[in-house]
Amino acid sequence: MDLNLFWFFTLGVLLTGYAVLDGFDLGVGTLHLLARGDQERRLSLNSIGPVWDGNEVWLVTFGGALFAAFPEAYASAFSGFYLPFMAVLAGLIFRAVALEFRSKQAAGWWRAMWDGSFFLASAVTALLMGTAVGAIIKGVPVGADKEFAGTLAQLVNPYALLVGVFTVALLALHGGVYLYLKTEGEYQQRVKSWIWPLTGIFGALYMLTTIVTLITIPQATANFAKFPAAWGLVVLNVVAIANVPRAIYKDQPLAAFASSATTIACLVGLFGVAQFPNMITSTLDPAYSLTIYSAASSAKTLGIMQIVVFIGMPFVLAYTAVIYWVFRGKVQVDRHGY
Repeated sequence: MDLNLFWFFTLGVLLTGYAVLDGFDLGVGTLHLLARGDQERRLSLNSIGPVWDGNEVWLVTFGGALFAAFPEAYASAFSGFYLPFMAVLAGLIFRAVALEFRSKQAAGWWRAMWDGSFFLASAVTALLMGTAVGAIIKGVPVGADKEFAGTLAQLVNPYALLVGVFTVALLALHGGVYLYLKTEGEYQQRVKSWIWPLTGIFGALYMLTTIVTLITIPQATANFAKFPAAWGLVVLNVVAIANVPRAIYKDQPLAAFASSATTIACLVGLFGVAQFPNMITSTLDPAYSLTIYSAASSAKTLGIMQIVVFIGMPFVLAYTAVIYWVFRGKVQVDRHGY
C-alpha cells in the first residue's frame, strides 16, 4: 500500500468529518441572531450544545495527523497562516465561551452580549477557514527552502475572500437545515423560511466561485483528465445541492440534511482532487510545491501511524455514533439546558 496516498485520503476523511459536523455548529451560530427571543435562541444553542465539543475532535485529529504525516507541509502552512489560524482559534474559543456562559445569567444585556459573540465568532471562523482554503487552492508563495516567502496580503486575496464568503453561505445553509431537522412547531417553520433565501445565496455564490475558479485557476481541473472517476463527485455534488430544496419542500428534514452533508463532503473531495498530489502548491515555482511525497514523514513513521489509525478510528466513529444516538430527536429547552 502507498502509505503517502493512504495518509492523503485519511486527512481528507478527517477534514470531511470536521466540515460536515462542526460545519452545522458554525452555521447555527451564523444564523443565531435571526432567532426571535430567548426561547428560540436557547433552542438553537441546545441543538448543538451536546455535540459541538465532540465535533471539534475531528479538527484536532486532522491537525495532529497533518503534523505527524506531513510535517513540512504543516510547518510551511503555519508559517504563512499563523495569524489567520490564531484568529480561528480565538473564534473557536469565543464560540465555546458564549455557548457556556450565555444562559448563566438572566440579565438581558448579558445574554445579548453573548448572543453577539456567538454569532460573530461563528461567522468569522467560517470566513477565515474558507479564506485559507481559497488561498491554498490559488497557491502559496513557498520558496526552495520550503518556507513561506510572502506576506499576509498575498494570502488574503480577492479569490481567497470569495471562497471565504462562499464557505459562510455553505455552512449557514447547512446549519439552517440542521436546525430544521432538530426543531419543531413555529420555530421550525420560521427556520424553513430562512432556508429558501439561504439556498439562493449559496447557489449564486456556488456558480460564481466555480466560474472564477475555472477562469483564474485552470490547473484546478487538471486531474480530471487523469482520474475520470472524479467527475462522479461533480455529478453527486450537483444532485445533492438540488435535493436540498426538494427535500425541504416535501418536509423531509433528514433527507435535506443528508444532502447538505453530501454537498460538503463532495466539495472537500473536489478540493482534494484539485490539489493532488500537492499539499501546498508554490506560486514561485512548481518545483517548490510540497507534495505528499516530498513533505512526508519517513515510511516507518507513516506505517506506525497507520496501525494507530486502524486501532483508534473505530473508537472515534463509535463515540460519534453514540453521542448522536443519545441526543437524537427534537431539541427542547429545560432548566439544565444551554
